[in-house]
Amino acid sequence: MLAAPVGANEFDLAGPALRVSIARGGVTLPLSQVPDLATGDRITLAIDLPREQGARYRLVLAFLRGATNPPPKNWLFEAESWKPKKASIVAVVPEGAQQVLVLLVPDTKGAVDAVSTAIRGRPGAFVRASQELNQAMLGSARLTAFAEQLRRRDAADAAAVSPQLAKSLGVKPDPACLERQPHTRAGCLTQGSNVAVFADSQTNSIAQTLAGAPADIALQLSGTPQGGFGYYSPYIGVVRDLARILGAFQSAQLQFIPALSVQQGATTQLLLNTVPSFRKPQSVLVAALPPVAPPALPPIEAIERRALCANRPNLLIPVAGAPLVFATDYARQVAVRVRTRDGQTRDFPVSADVAQGGYVLSAMAAPAALEPQSTGMLHGMWGFTPFEGPTIRLAAATGAAWTLAETTPLVVGRDTPVTLIGGAAACVAEVWMEHGDARLPAPIVEQDGDRLSLKVPLTGVEPGPVTVLVRSYGAEQAQRLHLRALSEGSRLTSFDLHAGDRDAVLFGTRLDQVATLELAGVTFRPQALTRAGVTDQLVMTTDQAAVGTLQPGQAGQATVTLIDGRTVALRVKVAAPRPTATLVSTSVVAAASPPLPITLTAPDIVPQNGKLVFSIKAQGTTRFTANTQIDIRALDPTVIKSVPVRLQDTSVAIATFVPEDALGVSAHGPLTFRVVENGAAGAWMPLATLVRLPTLTAFTCPGNGACVLSGSDLFLLRSVSPAPSGAARIAIPDGFAGATIEVPRATSRRLFLYLRDAPDVAASIPYPS
Repeated sequence: MLAAPVGANEFDLAGPALRVSIARGGVTLPLSQVPDLATGDRITLAIDLPREQGARYRLVLAFLRGATNPPPKNWLFEAESWKPKKASIVAVVPEGAQQVLVLLVPDTKGAVDAVSTAIRGRPGAFVRASQELNQAMLGSARLTAFAEQLRRRDAADAAAVSPQLAKSLGVKPDPACLERQPHTRAGCLTQGSNVAVFADSQTNSIAQTLAGAPADIALQLSGTPQGGFGYYSPYIGVVRDLARILGAFQSAQLQFIPALSVQQGATTQLLLNTVPSFRKPQSVLVAALPPVAPPALPPIEAIERRALCANRPNLLIPVAGAPLVFATDYARQVAVRVRTRDGQTRDFPVSADVAQGGYVLSAMAAPAALEPQSTGMLHGMWGFTPFEGPTIRLAAATGAAWTLAETTPLVVGRDTPVTLIGGAAACVAEVWMEHGDARLPAPIVEQDGDRLSLKVPLTGVEPGPVTVLVRSYGAEQAQRLHLRALSEGSRLTSFDLHAGDRDAVLFGTRLDQVATLELAGVTFRPQALTRAGVTDQLVMTTDQAAVGTLQPGQAGQATVTLIDGRTVALRVKVAAPRPTATLVSTSVVAAASPPLPITLTAPDIVPQNGKLVFSIKAQGTTRFTANTQIDIRALDPTVIKSVPVRLQDTSVAIATFVPEDALGVSAHGPLTFRVVENGAAGAWMPLATLVRLPTLTAFTCPGNGACVLSGSDLFLLRSVSPAPSGAARIAIPDGFAGATIEVPRATSRRLFLYLRDAPDVAASIPYPS
């Protein structure tokens, strides 16, 4: 921020005080409440001097009528301030007067005549002095109001409230002043502080009345180096200009000193920028009264477009556009005018609050007498002149109950929007939610008329009853609305139903909430629930024979009922019947012969490295085509592989595969297959049992000792036994990593092996000869 130069002589010296009152139309006001004068106004003027006042002053009241039109001699009135009966002036503003000056002239022979001669000789200089002193007084009033508000505040509070004060008063203070201690802050702000040009519409209007737009001092100085390129103290320009203007009249007998008026109730304090001289040349103090001009009424604008609650204590009506409303006493008898239900008009007084930036309605006597939605108008007196301010929307809480605008369910886990209707939204003081012993705030998102939009916080809340409480201004108790928080609803993706099936699969999320699904009069109920990635798969089944009437391609809307009673609609189309087939035969082609072959006794046992060939026969309406696909899987349901298919005809298909290659070296357990035709998959059917075999390299029985079985992957054996009944089994430890196993001699001709993948089926190898 550029620092404005500080003048050597600022208005910081207290001078005498004046008592000025203005009477118009039977009403008498102190000068502090009069922004403008009019022809016929009666001015009563006196000076307050201490009893021990040594120097005698003659009080002179001079009316001016423009820069080029000298006033007549009888437009100057004087009083002898030291004589009680002659100490005051009573004068009426004459026709044609435009400015009024008050001069304190030393009681020296010929001094008053010299003043009269100076005024009548160069009236333009005194007209300009009147204009600039009045404008400086308006700026001083705004800065003084700003400083006074901050005077008793600490630095933190001052920094917090200063933006609104600056906005209300239309000033831009130096931030460095706000950081000072309270006892030095006011002086920093008002004595040469950096303040933005006063560029509000009201002050500009008055300034144009005083000096005319081309001579607006504030705008002239705002772009000059002396004015700080946009920052200046209103006192500096006045000191500089008046020193030049009034200095022209300095003589060996008299010198003119400008005096700045500070209006405080019934008293007008004069501030001087130069120490008065009581030796020749003696000082003549020059002060200005308001101009004689049409009133420039305050252009007050309402900031808040929404309705304000008439029931609210200390209701703030935010306004802007008229800093002098906050800085002076010109606005008086300000009230809000409202029409009541019975058609009557009532006024409710308000008071200006600069720190909040508006008018405060301390208490409305009868808000119940208002309509739920009504319009009020700010109005009052600007000096002697009535003025009308902006209209404002008012709402009154009439006791109407709030209700839900719609039946949107509350869902736990997130903030849920809720809209209430029926009450006065502007009069809502507080909204909160009770859930068990917990009390949570429910933020208000929007208020408009009788609609209140909320966000009910349900993160971390368990499903169950909740209560939303709405407290309104003027109501003794909060209204309670009883709602229910539900679990997150299921999101349904699809329902996979094939014609002729009693089982189907529902896809989506949170399917644990599903109770039933009804389609064309057939009710399906949940069975097994699985999850694949982020999607739930719920198997649903029905025992109703009517499921057989559902035809391929038939479309309809299913109704899914959740366990909390909510229903969700889902569009469903019945798919073609699933392909069906039966296993005809299987055969296994052994892999390359190992050093010591293992004989598998059960026919449905398939070694992992063997080649399995099987055939299937189509059932029902199923017909095999070139698009027919056969899927296989083992114990791990996530590993599904398609195997090559050859067709004997449309009824018989043959498939061939090596389990180790198709499913991996770890695959084992029950093997199943299904037929897939044109994207429709049939039911899984049993095929065989897949086993993993160790590689045996030797089986020896040396001398009379125990026999030794050698090989690799011996952990795939669960136990061995020398007897076909499985007696005297020798268990193989879990994770066995050895290459040999000792087994007892036996009279039987074979050693029986029990595999981990088929522990109840015995394989065998021959004992050595």
